Amino acid sequence: MLPTITKRTFRPFYMPIFFDDDFFTGLTAKTTSMPAVNIREDEKNYFLELAVPGIDRNNLKIDINEDVLTISSETKNESDETKEGYKRKEFSYSSFCRSFYIPENVTREKIEANYKEGILSVVLPKQEEEKNKISRQIKIS
Repeated sequence: MLPTITKRTFRPFYMPIFFDDDFFTGLTAKTTSMPAVNIREDEKNYFLELAVPGIDRNNLKIDINEDVLTISSETKNESDETKEGYKRKEFSYSSFCRSFYIPENVTREKIEANYKEGILSVVLPKQEEEKNKISRQIKIS
């Protein structure tokens, strides 16, 4: 399986913090969320499936840097409305970034991705094992 790289918060002297992010969740307008991901494998491939509904395919980005595959998105929306005596300007911003270690047995040049109906599917093909690998005993003469 592909391990997920996660960000951990270091608190040397843990004490519940009154002004923690969870307290103000309803009051803040930040839009950050991690998409749900399914990771599975079969004999030939590893599969990643991320639930990213409402995100335009052009806003999704997949990068490979050494042994890390990173899937990210950044979306900015702005609206500007001027009518009889008032002006309204609104904007929103959302982003996510998920990273996964790539196993050694993956052929990086053949990794493929597909986006359909809000699901980003990434296929990481395993390297083909040598066809000549047969188990046998050799007689000594």
